[in-house]
Amino acid sequence: MKKSYTYILSNKNRTVLYVGMTANIYKRVKQHKGTKGSVFTKRYNVDELLYFEEFTNIVDAIAREKQLKNWHKEWKWNLIKKNNPELKELILE
Repeated sequence: MKKSYTYILSNKNRTVLYVGMTANIYKRVKQHKGTKGSVFTKRYNVDELLYFEEFTNIVDAIAREKQLKNWHKEWKWNLIKKNNPELKELILE
């Protein structure tokens, strides 16, 4: 089954968060870095991957994206810091 991903991006100053979902995380992050990801990420220079989750079912990834979008900003930061305490950009290879 094809993998899907829910991810969280931020800007360099870590003041803005963006939650998204994709079937190809490598391509999607590259689009955000090239300012072709979305109007929001382009406007606020949000292109650094801080967190992602992998799913085998796209329906689960979509549900998780919707859930995270409804979370308070503090909850999202706590989730990110649990897995990435130094808030370093994750490099996908």
